[in-house]
Amino acid sequence: MPEKARRRDGEDAVVIPIGTGGRPGRGSGSARPSSAARNLAPSSRKAPSAKAPSAKAASAKAASGKPSAPRKKARADGGRTTAPADEAVAPPPTDDPAATAPPTTGIPVGEWLAAAQQAAQEVFGADWERRAAELMAFVRRRLEGDYDVDDYGFDRELTERFFMAALRPIAEKWFRLEVRGLENIPAEGGALVVSNHSGTIPLDGLMTMLTVHDHAGRSLRPLGADLVFKLPLVSSLARKGGATLACTEDAERMLSDGELVGVWPEGFKGIGKPFSERYKLQRFGRGGFVSAALRTGVPIIPLSVVGAEEIYPLVGNVPSLARLLGVPYIPITPFFPWLGPLGLVPLPSKWILEFGEPIRTDAYEPGEAEDPMLVFNVTDQVRETIQHTLFDLLRDRGGVFG
Repeated sequence: MPEKARRRDGEDAVVIPIGTGGRPGRGSGSARPSSAARNLAPSSRKAPSAKAPSAKAASAKAASGKPSAPRKKARADGGRTTAPADEAVAPPPTDDPAATAPPTTGIPVGEWLAAAQQAAQEVFGADWERRAAELMAFVRRRLEGDYDVDDYGFDRELTERFFMAALRPIAEKWFRLEVRGLENIPAEGGALVVSNHSGTIPLDGLMTMLTVHDHAGRSLRPLGADLVFKLPLVSSLARKGGATLACTEDAERMLSDGELVGVWPEGFKGIGKPFSERYKLQRFGRGGFVSAALRTGVPIIPLSVVGAEEIYPLVGNVPSLARLLGVPYIPITPFFPWLGPLGLVPLPSKWILEFGEPIRTDAYEPGEAEDPMLVFNVTDQVRETIQHTLFDLLRDRGGVFG
């Protein structure tokens, strides 16, 4: 290589001037850089857009020893080119739509369906498909009006499928119900269940209905106060749940038809009494329930409920506002109305329900139901039985929350 084509810069490195095409001896021989060298020098100006490399740039790149992309070799037959052996060959086209479909983002549909199926099994059990089919059939019958109610508006299917299903976890997990004396409930025929009443909100009636349904296999038909059937939504739900107005005519008719009827003689005086008077029975009315039992000759089953008094401890009342709203009382508890809706959550007290031995009335003549002394004596007998049983259950329960 000529001496003028060399330049020592600290080391014996041979520098080939740019613009010689990679071949020695073709330089301009001038100290001024060529135009190609000036274009390759770093500059603060914005680089122009990339263009296709020129022949001279390709020659300079080859002379600098940098690898270049393999070029296709020309064939003699028709000027066509063939790719080198190590170049990737495109796969042949396929008719499979899954292979040609563009990739999707997110969770695949199959995983969504599998997760939904697993969730249904967790909620409804292994036979969730059957239950889902039954639910759809139930909704269809409701929309078509193809369901039965009795003369009092009792919807047995709706009660068993929804009302009881909603109350069951509350009774089992929250109140932890313990039931005694189930053998005293007759398997068939009319009977009158008489119970104490407490709790500020009458949840004891609902828990009694659920207990009789689940443990005795019968539907308890409660007798409700007038106020229950004056409230728009509550009235409809009460009718569909099997309740009817607490009057002698309806009670006698149900008992004569062989129904299991429930009554709470304390009424609002029982559920609205202060917490300081808990488990002290109030007056049992005029004994109308005893007259109905005497006329129909059905047994009276005393029921004692422990645990309802503590769910909403009543510590105060607003009588003036209650009279304005037309309700028996406006309850004030340690949590309501101070905590708003959270104050309506009942406390998880331990509940015990005990059905006492039946008090027979078939030994009396139907006309004796008009005897006020007999009615008073039987009423007092039922009340005293429930009161003594409450004291015994309180000793057995121990703590309020079990």
